[in-house]
Amino acid sequence: MDVLIEKAVIVGVHEQKDLHFEYAMEELKNLAEAIDVEVVGEVSQNLERKNPSTYIGKGKIDEIRDIYEDAEANLLIFNDELSPSQLRNLERELECKIIDRTMLILDIFARRARNREAQMQVELAQLQYTLPRLVGLRASLSRQGGGTGGGLQNKGAGETKLELDRRKIEDQIAKLRRELEHVSDQRDTQRKQRVRSGIPVVSIVGYTNAGKSTLMNRLLQYTDVDESKEVSEKNMLFATLETAVRKIKLSDKKEFILTDTVGFVSKLPHHLVQAFRSTLEEAKNADLLLHVVDVSDEEHGHMMDVTNETLEDIGVKSIPTLNIYNKSDLAEISYPRIKDQSIWMSAGENKGITELLTLIQQNLFRQYVTCKLMIPYDRGEIVAHLNENASIKDTAYEEEGTVITVEMPQSECERLKEFVLK
Repeated sequence: MDVLIEKAVIVGVHEQKDLHFEYAMEELKNLAEAIDVEVVGEVSQNLERKNPSTYIGKGKIDEIRDIYEDAEANLLIFNDELSPSQLRNLERELECKIIDRTMLILDIFARRARNREAQMQVELAQLQYTLPRLVGLRASLSRQGGGTGGGLQNKGAGETKLELDRRKIEDQIAKLRRELEHVSDQRDTQRKQRVRSGIPVVSIVGYTNAGKSTLMNRLLQYTDVDESKEVSEKNMLFATLETAVRKIKLSDKKEFILTDTVGFVSKLPHHLVQAFRSTLEEAKNADLLLHVVDVSDEEHGHMMDVTNETLEDIGVKSIPTLNIYNKSDLAEISYPRIKDQSIWMSAGENKGITELLTLIQQNLFRQYVTCKLMIPYDRGEIVAHLNENASIKDTAYEEEGTVITVEMPQSECERLKEFVLK
């Protein structure tokens, strides 16, 4: 069987107030290439606002058709989410396979999802997107032809799902929601256990491909020799969707939980954000955020804005944040250096990790105090616990018991107040 090669023309509307249009179109091209779609043409139009019925001005439709045919394309990708009516109207006018930015991102997520939770989250978002667009998508995707290999998958938004009637899709949405609620309850239980443990939580957030997984691995390598705990890191968009949770134990025996989140991108589909809400809420319950930024990208300021807006949408507010200006080597910026709550570093070159850990410690352990305790010899389990889990500054053995000077959380000192020496 011949392999179907996807060749796409990308289409975008440049609204007057959009300062990042060119970057969005370049990103759309990169998103397409992430699933082996070859971009063979581009059409853009300057408009005050997008046409509510056809997205682009009707006069542009002939130009798109000509470029599409000349390039021998078999796919049109639009830079924004098309409404159901826009999709139907464009499909009727152009008579070719059409997808939008949302559908493209959903397909990427479907390919990257590995564990069951991520797969369910993506499928839920796909079905919610598909439901109001059944007619247009069925007509458009029926033109995709045969073949296997690269290009867009059919999963979720292809013909297989569209053969389901509306009732079956609604039933599947309800089923997925129930299953995800169960997983979310389990996640909440795990969070509550971490809170009860008193171990602070640090969450890594940032734009896709900013270096979050690389940073997590460098922190793990610095503090733990167990390579099995490391996460997958690749130079690609949305390389990982699964949330990793790791315990970091520092040389002075202080500990914190390190979590990561799915990467963000401009115009991240609303359904996808909602479906991944429980995963993203790892950041909502953090004591400290590490906002990883690819400082080598000229649009890194825009990327930071997108990340902050997405975090705000899911209710992540007022959490202390360190800005991690990563890939400083590629930006030819002097590093490592720290200024206020920001650090310039290169996780890829393993430069700046010790400075970052110092900054994390300064933020996480401000509530730590130094206590001097007299532990009776018949309470040796307390001494053993402190030696294993706390930063011991001094130990002496007296007639009444063991005198320990220890650095630990204020709450832990309160718990052991009966042994505290005044």
